[in-house]
Amino acid sequence: MAQKTVRIEQIGSPIRREASQRQTLIGLKLNKLHRVAELEDTPSVRGMIRKVAHLVRVHGDVA
Repeated sequence: MAQKTVRIEQIGSPIRREASQRQTLIGLKLNKLHRVAELEDTPSVRGMIRKVAHLVRVHGDVA
């Protein structure tokens, strides 16, 4: 059975954001505008996406 994945694109700058939000972007393998990462769809990744939802666009099925 194939693992579900989610594609995330960074659309907002981490400049003048809290350090925890910058670190979350790095944890999501994003650190430059318009960079796209494809990650395994797990509860921890979903939580990270929620934390920086205003800085990323999700290309996939995340509830």
